[in-house]
Amino acid sequence: MFTGIIQAVGYIDAVTAAGNDLALSIHGASLGLTDVMIGDSIAVNGVCLTVTQRSHTHFQVHVSKETLSVSTGLTDRNAVNLEKALRLSDRLGGHLVSGHVDGVGEVLAFSNLGECWLLSVRAPHAISQYIAKKGSICVNGVSLTVNTITQDTFSMNIIPHTLANTTLNNLSAGSQVNIEVDQIARYVERLAEWPREKSEFS
Repeated sequence: MFTGIIQAVGYIDAVTAAGNDLALSIHGASLGLTDVMIGDSIAVNGVCLTVTQRSHTHFQVHVSKETLSVSTGLTDRNAVNLEKALRLSDRLGGHLVSGHVDGVGEVLAFSNLGECWLLSVRAPHAISQYIAKKGSICVNGVSLTVNTITQDTFSMNIIPHTLANTTLNNLSAGSQVNIEVDQIARYVERLAEWPREKSEFS
């Protein structure tokens, strides 16, 4: 479990084929790896991955074909947002994020608003129903607040601190981003479906 508060911007410096999967070597930059153990989870651009090897500066992960099919930003050498798994004693500065990407969105516009920037993204239609105005959403691992949602397009304001400390400053129209919707929406939907399903099987 994660919070969507990015702890460091690292970079993928090696990508190796592993059958139909990929093995990645990631430089942790300022993340700090001394407390990371083999088997720990780290969110990489919002994707929960398991550490398979670790050195003082790098950690390695194995990315399955399934994960590659539903995410973006893990197949090339590039900068990535990093966050260690949440401890129960940690502050929840963003929102609860599982690291299970729901879909890949497309940046439609990233425009300057003076001090802040306006990021507009088109989400896959299948997950748009889970996106709500003033609700939380995770974009490339970053916890953000939805300003507007119209059909499949949603927008968010990005403050200077977030822009300076994440890879969001690399986005432009046409960029692809990992999207994870707020988990609460999925549970509400499931609770609403359950009475109908229960009656069908009773």
